[in-house]
Amino acid sequence: MLLGLVTFMQDSLLLPKADTVSAGVNAVTATAQEIKLWDMIVKGGPLMIPLGILSVIAVYVFVERFITIQKAGKLEDNFMPMIRDHITSDNINAARSLSKNTNSPIARMIDKGIQRIGKPIDNIEKSMENVGKLEIYKMEKNLVILAIVAGIAPMFGFLGTIAGMIQTFFNISQTSDITLSTIAGGIYVKMVTSAAGLIIGLVAYIGYSYLNAQIDKVINKMEATTGEFIDLMQTPTK
Repeated sequence: MLLGLVTFMQDSLLLPKADTVSAGVNAVTATAQEIKLWDMIVKGGPLMIPLGILSVIAVYVFVERFITIQKAGKLEDNFMPMIRDHITSDNINAARSLSKNTNSPIARMIDKGIQRIGKPIDNIEKSMENVGKLEIYKMEKNLVILAIVAGIAPMFGFLGTIAGMIQTFFNISQTSDITLSTIAGGIYVKMVTSAAGLIIGLVAYIGYSYLNAQIDKVINKMEATTGEFIDLMQTPTK
């Protein structure tokens, strides 16, 4: 009798442990299941194609504009001192040659100012300002594309999700064999486009804001150099 009671207690204690271990193994197995990125993209549906095109466009425009703006902001530290030396020594041709052979928006503004030497200061400043506006336009060219991508990519994503949800609920209405896993599986797949659209839009907006900040730096440098040149024009020659 005593031996039977002990055996019964051991069995009672071991069974829950076996169940617990089995449940733990199942949980680990379920956790080990991962969603592959490419499979998720494919399951996103046809609207992932325009989203992919938008992402490629955004990357291309960002890289191209970044390189252009970085080149526009570069200027040799001795450029303005050399211009000052040439002008104060009345060597206008040398100053003009230096500005023409320097590939920079600032140099082109200075070149326009040198061409207007001898005319009223207002005319010189106005001419340099016009060149500056043209150079700013060149730097901002195609930058609006990033703003457009940032605006429409999330819309494409939401459109894909809504279309997918409509299809999911239509399929639910057409069948009586509905499970929670089936519904959840259909919904999470349809939300892939929303996630992709938001990510693309966010990255495009960050890129757009960053490039605008870099353009502002170049503009400030252009304005400072213009002011320095105008001061040089107003300085009495020896």
